[in-house]
Amino acid sequence: MKNKTLIYSDLSKKQLQHLKEFYIQTKVNSMSNAELKEFVLEIISHQINDTIGKEEEIEAWQEMSDFFGEKFEIIILEMQTKYKDNGSLQDIEVDPQKLRQDLLQKNNIEKEKLDMWDD
Repeated sequence: MKNKTLIYSDLSKKQLQHLKEFYIQTKVNSMSNAELKEFVLEIISHQINDTIGKEEEIEAWQEMSDFFGEKFEIIILEMQTKYKDNGSLQDIEVDPQKLRQDLLQKNNIEKEKLDMWDD
């Protein structure tokens, strides 16, 4: 007779939390410096580059600002000079209310169209 395979729900919340902490510590301790750097690079890159929406962009901005401190403004000016662009994010940012109004207007026009087969 085959033994039942253990799954996470077989543990209490406290036991599962301790297991997770044990795994994290063991995993990190088993990684080389190169593996740790690669892992951290991947995590930070995802956190900063893969922002979705205004809130996440603001969080990434704040993190960069905290990291660079007083140098942040100088770095921004250097980036603006080095990578000149005609538009800013404000130019391409979408106003959610305007988008909703446009969609509602489009839907109303669609509803007003009569089907050629209806009499």
